[in-house]
Amino acid sequence: MSDKALLVDWGGVLTVPLDGAMAAWAQADGIDYEHFTDVMRTWHSLAQAEAGGGPGAAPVHALERGEIAVEDFERLLAEELAARGSHVQAAGLLGRMLAGLEQPDPLMHDLVRRARRAGLRTVLVSNSWGNTYDRTGWDELFDAVVISGEVGMRKPEPRIFHHAAALADVPVEACVLVDDLPWNVEGARRTGMAAVLHRGDTAATAAELHRLTGIPF
Repeated sequence: MSDKALLVDWGGVLTVPLDGAMAAWAQADGIDYEHFTDVMRTWHSLAQAEAGGGPGAAPVHALERGEIAVEDFERLLAEELAARGSHVQAAGLLGRMLAGLEQPDPLMHDLVRRARRAGLRTVLVSNSWGNTYDRTGWDELFDAVVISGEVGMRKPEPRIFHHAAALADVPVEACVLVDDLPWNVEGARRTGMAAVLHRGDTAATAAELHRLTGIPF
């Protein structure tokens, strides 16, 4: 077993790209996608303004930590979208939104399998939106699983990266994170981890992991 660990995100890394799935949901639900991204920007800005966040600070971050019920989040999001001119049914909103992320990226799944066969400890680190995951095959992919809503932490908080490293039984400096969101990559690097920004190109991600770990993919 290697003394290094691969931490990998779920949505947008081991699944189809996040933006495409979200845009498809917006079209199906008849909302303006720009209205959704504006809500997300507003909520993320709110969290940055209130150091430490916490319940009531930014609904999306509270949802990711498991601090707010799915139904309450759906109601808040529907209200914010309606205020911008996009009216949507609140009930079942997250299920419709995340349905597109049920489609896996087989190339990235294979990359994780190869990493594990090569001796890297593999840990899933995912910010959940109250969603359930199809965990079929996870035993062969991951040595450990960290779901934000289950552990009360979210990326890019340093504590979730330290928690994942501890589960892998390696120091944070021996970890490499693969994530599709720049702020998560930057947060991991601030803890001392290496990190790769996945842009939907498995070959490019594999090449960068080879450079960082010395393991050919």
